[in-house]
Amino acid sequence: MLRIANRDARRLWLDAQGLAPAPTGALDVLAIIKALGFVQLDTIRNVTRAHHHILWSRNQNYREPMLGRHLARDRTVFEHFTHDASVLPMEFYPMWVRQFDRMRRKVENSAYYGPAHDENARAEIRARIEAEGPLSTHDFDTKIEGEREMWSRPPHKRTLDYLWLCGELATSHRENFTKFYDLSERVIPDHLRAIGHEDEIQIDWLCREALDRLAFGTTGEIQRFWDAVDLQDVKAWAEGNRKRLVPVEIETADGAWISAFAAPDIESRLTAAAAATTRLRIVNPFDPAVRDRNRALKLLGFDYRNEIFVPAANRRWGYYVYPLLEGDRFVGRTEIKANRNAGYIDVTRLWPEPGVKWTTNRQAKFEAELARMARFIGVGEIRHSHLSDKRDG
Repeated sequence: MLRIANRDARRLWLDAQGLAPAPTGALDVLAIIKALGFVQLDTIRNVTRAHHHILWSRNQNYREPMLGRHLARDRTVFEHFTHDASVLPMEFYPMWVRQFDRMRRKVENSAYYGPAHDENARAEIRARIEAEGPLSTHDFDTKIEGEREMWSRPPHKRTLDYLWLCGELATSHRENFTKFYDLSERVIPDHLRAIGHEDEIQIDWLCREALDRLAFGTTGEIQRFWDAVDLQDVKAWAEGNRKRLVPVEIETADGAWISAFAAPDIESRLTAAAAATTRLRIVNPFDPAVRDRNRALKLLGFDYRNEIFVPAANRRWGYYVYPLLEGDRFVGRTEIKANRNAGYIDVTRLWPEPGVKWTTNRQAKFEAELARMARFIGVGEIRHSHLSDKRDG
């Protein structure tokens, strides 16, 4: 049994996630997305939207319009649902077909999508898009019926999402993050739609590619990576591939040991994986390095929860709180906001992690990262209202 010490496990994980090297050098946006597997999309632009931040964290030559060109012009990525709405490399499309069927089964058993089950409504929307070209939800005028709740959507929006989740519609492009839907056959290249892999081949690919990007993982972590296969499928895959997989024991941040699987090349990975850069990084709450909260806690000792949808009075930290990564550990978290019109980023809160001393050197690293982020979004000033709050208190 290969035993991997926690420090080495951290190094492997951050290297696999593209957070070990300094985020500099020649930029290849598509290569970053392929290496990560997918990049989660999110509508909230607290400083910059999550997908832009995640890409910028890997290479700080990235700029916000670049992803849209890959989606709308070059057709090198497509949008669909992993654990949430995400962009994936277009070449992955043939291995994603079973996810369309999987999502279809989910939504057909969901009361939320009830109106979308109306075949006439689906046919009407498809006919309009076929005749008029890509349309957004703003091109339809059905209204929400009954009491409005946080996740309420008008019938046409639910039908559009239903058709999108099932793969009948695809994202053509976005304008100010508004999604435009088109027929999949007009977005996805014909040669990719023509490929028909058996279900077992897709499951094998999804599990192998997940483990490749994790470097090592339990069956639960492999399942949660794409959230495109069920746990029993992953367990059956692991059992059927025992001769190929390397059983390992991983030391957790608190000194315990857990059993996991690793790819066949784990020994060479251990040798080749670079030590993490010592620069301090502001990491997005939706970054894949912290998305699996249980893995982040076990491996990095970082207890993180996204409190965006937690009522303000019940939040432990804040609305949009960014983890702070230095080297191979999270040293703090911060709440920052941007006012692009007024030209500044404001640090509203800053919390060092327990046991972390916030030295002048660490503060200087934080300021350097804030300055890089300010240049990224095109503002010129950094404010620290959290310091004013302390003085006032």
